[in-house]
Amino acid sequence: MDLSHFSFELPEALIALRPVEPQDAARLLVVHGDGRLEDAHVRDLPRYLSSGDTLVFNDTRVIPAALKGTRLARDSSGSDIAVDANLVERTGPAEWRALARPGKRLKPGDKLVFGEGFEAEIVGKGEAGDIRLAFNRSGEALDAALDAHGAMPLPPYIARRRAADASDRETYQTSFAGDEAESVAAPTAGLHFTPRLREEIAAAGIESETVRLHVGLGTFAPLKESQLESGKLHEEWRRVSPEVAARLNAVRAGGHKCVPVGTTALRTLESSVGPDGQLVETMGPTDIFLKPGDRLRVTDALVTNFHLPESSLFMLVCALMGTDVMQAAYAHAIAEKYRFYSYGDACLLLP
Repeated sequence: MDLSHFSFELPEALIALRPVEPQDAARLLVVHGDGRLEDAHVRDLPRYLSSGDTLVFNDTRVIPAALKGTRLARDSSGSDIAVDANLVERTGPAEWRALARPGKRLKPGDKLVFGEGFEAEIVGKGEAGDIRLAFNRSGEALDAALDAHGAMPLPPYIARRRAADASDRETYQTSFAGDEAESVAAPTAGLHFTPRLREEIAAAGIESETVRLHVGLGTFAPLKESQLESGKLHEEWRRVSPEVAARLNAVRAGGHKCVPVGTTALRTLESSVGPDGQLVETMGPTDIFLKPGDRLRVTDALVTNFHLPESSLFMLVCALMGTDVMQAAYAHAIAEKYRFYSYGDACLLLP
């Protein structure tokens, strides 16, 4: 597959560093299957859906996974160095896999201090430079320490331009996040849905359901040749309850739309379809990779943000709408100065 088909030039000034306030005031580009485009706002969403349609949200919670600390000197002749660590994946009650800087100066056995009484030991190092951290706390005590000492793990294209601050604790977390803090990136399409907008959606007869997928940093990683060849992405844990599956099957059987909010909700649904085309109860990892030529089986429309060029997520929206349609839509968005990526504006895709 030629990645150049999914490339586009984005002016750096269009990368949103903070969300608009309120977040439901973001712009919404409505893209129709025949290529028609409409400029609207996220708060206009109820006008484009019908009573009985159902929005499906990913209710995962983002953990404050960005840590600043110190690698203690290894001996009396050495010196302490500052370390930045981003937790990537929980591997045990007291262990996480992490990306860290300066990676080349870290090795197994090093002690990292992230706060008074809160530290970890590097117990392994991967070929890709990732490290495995064993903390001096586990379970809920570790979660509490991360909440006290960590910051929101902003995507690289924001973190390179500014540090996370207190406001990100609210703006980089959906208003409906559940009780499991396992994600290291937000399901960002859901950030637009303020309590006010959700009330207006309900008043319009549009239903809401939740699924859960714990988002990993792989969502921002460049595609690898091995992924293009295998047709599989990094694994992420997801869940669809039997009750949600049954209700969504009934929605579609009744002629109404199933509308995932965000690509994580879409990937959760599309990886939870049985041989008969019906949604089924699911719990466990998925590495589904949707690209042009793949048929989406339970997605009738999609609310999503604007995605990185040559990314698996841009390929996903091209699978839903067609590459030519999405390239034209993105060209329009750039010309009209829509705001891109995690804190940016949104699209409503109507095949």
